[in-house]
Amino acid sequence: MDTIQEKRLDEQGLKLHFIQTKKFKTINIIVKLKSKLDKETITKRALLPYILKQGTKTYPDRSALQLKLDDLYGAVLTADGGKKGENHIISVRLEFANEKFIPDASNVMDEAVQLLSEVLFHPNTGATGFDDAVFKREVGTLKQKISAIQDDKMSYANMRLIDEMCKEEAYQLHVHGYEEDLNNLTNDDLFNYYQHMLEQDEMDIYVLGDFVEEKVKHLIMDTMQRTEQQGTKEADPAAKNSVIEQNEIIEKQKVQQAKLHIGFRTNTTYQDEAYFALQVFNGLFGGFPSSKLFINVREKNSLAYYASSRLESHKGLLFVFSGIAPDDFEKARDIIRLQVQAMKDGDFTEQELNETKDLIVNQLKETMDHPQGLIEILYQQVIGNRQMTPTELLEGIQNVTKDEVVHVASKIEEDTVYLLTSEGGEQGE
Repeated sequence: MDTIQEKRLDEQGLKLHFIQTKKFKTINIIVKLKSKLDKETITKRALLPYILKQGTKTYPDRSALQLKLDDLYGAVLTADGGKKGENHIISVRLEFANEKFIPDASNVMDEAVQLLSEVLFHPNTGATGFDDAVFKREVGTLKQKISAIQDDKMSYANMRLIDEMCKEEAYQLHVHGYEEDLNNLTNDDLFNYYQHMLEQDEMDIYVLGDFVEEKVKHLIMDTMQRTEQQGTKEADPAAKNSVIEQNEIIEKQKVQQAKLHIGFRTNTTYQDEAYFALQVFNGLFGGFPSSKLFINVREKNSLAYYASSRLESHKGLLFVFSGIAPDDFEKARDIIRLQVQAMKDGDFTEQELNETKDLIVNQLKETMDHPQGLIEILYQQVIGNRQMTPTELLEGIQNVTKDEVVHVASKIEEDTVYLLTSEGGEQGE
């Protein structure tokens, strides 16, 4: 893999990240706006990406904006929100053709930066803030998204697990916001918060492709103006919470397939040296079809329709997801616990260790082969407040030893068992 060089500049309250590569025929510019998770603001932040991509002052509706994107040789604009650790991130992305590959095109970069700046800083507004029709429509869109989680039982079970596991913690907050807060939200409130966000959020701008850095820097500085003081608040260190008491929650609904989701505290985050070993632990435990969860829970015992695990590396959480028959709850839960114990006991071979490291490295390389995937990997450093190049990440994974995996496993504690099961099912000890 080519060495990836990231050049960082702090200019006028903007953190610029330039990544030069000739691998792609497009340029990607991604703006990341970061703030703490907060119940008072999360619904507003969840709604803003929907509104911002609906139009600007110059291109006041979605069709006018789309015509401009088409005019930029089929540029693609996306905006969304998400949470990493106890941070709420809004991402606005623009991918467009590199003018070097287009005969007689010399202004694509200028127009693209201007357009992205306008999406962020000059949205379509009316007398009460944002365009009123857009505001009402997008409130409805977000309400649909929130209610759709109730119908997607896997997403619902994971949301409920985090509700129970992270009570009194910012990470518990729902990333799509809350319907009751949407019902009380006015256009004026949202617009005021949007202006506050532009002033206060930490703003990182990634530019990836084959471009002239000095030109792009000036374009961004000229169109996205902030003061030196804006957005300079340092990131909070990653939160680590220990298990106070183990929890078991059983909820009943009209479901055919029960969802058994279990949350663990890893006591290890992206900031720690043991982060690499934790990634390898997850690969062996439940990250791949060759992992212990898949083989033992699904294949050998035929207890689960699916069984896998996922890390939240900035918060220090490990989630196990499984879909089971309602009557198999205790058996499945106990076999999952046995797999955790097997990892703590070092019950895996050097061959399995090496194969898993190769799988993780290949997965990371595949992610880095996509511009937006590479930027997400680089942005982890901002969230985790730790500098780590992609090369260091890959080498860190390759160098993990069996003893390091066992040691990181020894720190993992079960926190909460959440079961969503059928109303007729008989569960309990």
